[in-house]
Amino acid sequence: MVEVTNELILEILTQIQADLSQIKSDIRDLKVRMTAVEEAIAGVNRRFDRVDERLDRLERRANLIEG
Repeated sequence: MVEVTNELILEILTQIQADLSQIKSDIRDLKVRMTAVEEAIAGVNRRFDRVDERLDRLERRANLIEG
């Protein structure tokens, strides 16, 4: 059985701290990427809205819809 010493505990805690630091860095990166995805989706939605408005105008001009 391995003897639990202060050095062993310190080594384990140091590794946990390094792992946690990497996780925090990865989360920051994911937040940046997620923001970019959200902005891209918003842009696509804006384009769809404009296309929808133009289609509505065309349908009204061609008397394809009532109103």
